[in-house]
Amino acid sequence: MKKYLILLWLSIFAVTSQAQFNELVKGREPQKSEIKQFEDDGLAHFSYAIYTEGKVVLIDPGRNPQQYYDYAKEKKATIVGVIETHPHADFVSSHLEIQQTLNVPIYISDLVNVHYDFTPFDEGDVIVLADGVRLKAIFTPGHSPDGISVILEEDGVDIAVFTGDTMFIGDVGRPDLRESAGSIQAQRTELAKMMYHSTREKLMKLDDEVLVYPAHGAGSLCGKSLSKEKVSTIGQEKLTNYALQPMTEEEFVAVLLEDQPFIPKYFPFSVEVNRKGAKAYQLAKSEVTLLRENTVSLEEAYIIDGRNQATFKSSHLPDAINIMNGAKFETWLGSIVPPTAEYYLVADSQEELKEMISKTTKIGYEPFIKGAFVYSKTDGESMPIFDRSAFDANPEQYTILDIRNSGEVAQKQVFDGAINIPLPELMERAKELPTDKPIIVHCGTGYRSAAGSSIVHQILKGAKVIDMGSAILDYNK
Repeated sequence: MKKYLILLWLSIFAVTSQAQFNELVKGREPQKSEIKQFEDDGLAHFSYAIYTEGKVVLIDPGRNPQQYYDYAKEKKATIVGVIETHPHADFVSSHLEIQQTLNVPIYISDLVNVHYDFTPFDEGDVIVLADGVRLKAIFTPGHSPDGISVILEEDGVDIAVFTGDTMFIGDVGRPDLRESAGSIQAQRTELAKMMYHSTREKLMKLDDEVLVYPAHGAGSLCGKSLSKEKVSTIGQEKLTNYALQPMTEEEFVAVLLEDQPFIPKYFPFSVEVNRKGAKAYQLAKSEVTLLRENTVSLEEAYIIDGRNQATFKSSHLPDAINIMNGAKFETWLGSIVPPTAEYYLVADSQEELKEMISKTTKIGYEPFIKGAFVYSKTDGESMPIFDRSAFDANPEQYTILDIRNSGEVAQKQVFDGAINIPLPELMERAKELPTDKPIIVHCGTGYRSAAGSSIVHQILKGAKVIDMGSAILDYNK
């Protein structure tokens, strides 16, 4: 068993329910301020508003700032600043838009070397919000070489720490995203060592009762074993977080680098977008070109079809990739389509199209949309439907392609003899597949295989490609 999994099992062995988790170490409740957590399910992203005496400060806001404006209006408060804990890799922030709209400062580490006006916020710097209410910066590199955490203090007592991507609930930030991005680039081993010291010398020295508010939760690719919990305490993390268990720096580095998930193609691009600052959200959406329904004369570009897999398989444009408009649409768009590559968006309704365009803005991909349109034709290309009885009777008559990540396959291989090419690598590696038999494509639940089968279908012209879809759930039991 992998070492980090052993540590994970040992650290959570005594915790069997959310109630027990929350009772491990009681957190301090703010008395002079209010903490509001905002959640983006698609990117498993948490952002925050801290309110006190008519003022609001935002931490790590998402691309659409309206929810923060609505909160400030509800509290009859004024947004007075935005804090960025680091230049994010997995989402595009609205910090520049908020600054330009409200004329408020952006607080960020001087090390980030941003391209907009900012107020340096580094170790020892303080923002005074009200009498007895302060926000303090501490330098916590590890996920990034320029990362900070933010402590909310009331009357000299630390109440909460906003850890950005340095520490999550049950995990710490991966250290391998800044080897080729940002103004400061660092190798993963070097960053892992920084993480060891940031956790031991900064975060773990805070009182056990200090609340922990991270920038991400379960489902994020910024770590490998994030908890589904949304708030914790320093004491709880000392007990249950595998990365905070006793070990040497060398052991920590080995554990942290082990089994990290794949890096989506858009991550380095997003870091640079955030260093420069993104265009205003509504303006960015309005600049997307909307084409007439059933446009078929397209220039060379990717075609991203967000319709459900059954509709796609019955009729679609040649070379279209079926990334369904689901919870992880933006992540898989940015994992399959390289940054700056142009693409078309296809949906089955104007409402779906607008939703997909909004999702592209969250990773900064909206400028590369050549056009977006509704597709309803029934005479396009088609793909065969999975025939379970035929497959079960003669599985050897099929080439089975498993597009799950290598870590998933290591934990459980569903079919003996299956070829494993993870979905993020499939565009480049599909030609490795033999075409003498029909190709059955599967993932873990049926969502990714829609995209994977459509990629193989377009690259291996003439091959019979079949999406197993959600039928994989029966084989996975």
